[in-house]
Amino acid sequence: MALTTLDPRTALVVIDLQRGIVAAPTQPHDAAEVVDRSAELADAFRSHGLPVVLVRVTFAADGSDLVPGRTEAAHGRGGPRPEGWDVIVDELAGHPGDITVTKRNWGAFHGTDLDVQLRRRGITQIVLTGVATSIGVESTARAAHEHGYHVTLATDAMSDMDPEAHRNSVERIFPRLGESGTTAEIIELLAKTRAS
Repeated sequence: MALTTLDPRTALVVIDLQRGIVAAPTQPHDAAEVVDRSAELADAFRSHGLPVVLVRVTFAADGSDLVPGRTEAAHGRGGPRPEGWDVIVDELAGHPGDITVTKRNWGAFHGTDLDVQLRRRGITQIVLTGVATSIGVESTARAAHEHGYHVTLATDAMSDMDPEAHRNSVERIFPRLGESGTTAEIIELLAKTRAS
């Protein structure tokens, strides 16, 4: 579905663009491209007085706050992580009006104050960017849809460690959750929406 509109009260929600995550190789877009496009979107949102939410994931060193449950895929159970791995990248950090949300699972809604932060500001729509498309971004998009938000996905401002997982999310899942567009299309539509 093509991008049609942005509500007057739309927020940008940036998923896991932090030092340790953007250091991993991503496809189809390099993590540096995702950071640059997300920063471009963040600047546009800030210039229109709209909220920017920076979501980061972190865990206790011993893994005691990791989501429990058996899975077939191995996942890290704590262990040492490099110093600063969970720090938001410099290109996005340092703006006092931004909202920072810390999560300890894939999606940004469960176990955080994201929904409260958005509702307090009258937000009815979110634009999502980040890494990884099929994990943090998709989980957050699903929850946003379930919470009744309009969802827009900046597909050139997100990427994944697995290109097939990215493609599946973009082509099969996201059309059921919202509308997709490029960074340039979203910025252009944002300018039109704010001008009217």
